[in-house]
Amino acid sequence: MSVDQSDITKVALLARLKIDEADIPQYVDNLSNILGLVEQMSEVNTDDVVPMAHPLDAAQRLRADEVTETDQRDSFQALAPEVESGLYLVPKVIE
Repeated sequence: MSVDQSDITKVALLARLKIDEADIPQYVDNLSNILGLVEQMSEVNTDDVVPMAHPLDAAQRLRADEVTETDQRDSFQALAPEVESGLYLVPKVIE
């Protein structure tokens, strides 16, 4: 895919970027090289490649899912200005 100066100008406008006119040819070359690499990578046959979540075959050590704290809802709600049926009542902010 070829990129020209008008493409760079349009992308810069959409991204709200200010690019100097003198730098546009460098952006054209860099973006063309990146898109060329993407085209090369899309030509690679990946039919027999299994998708992975992580490049290393490692297991994540996880802690046990156990309750470690006591239920303190009643003591916390005792400090609240307004509570009803176990819920905190707050002022309406959206009409």
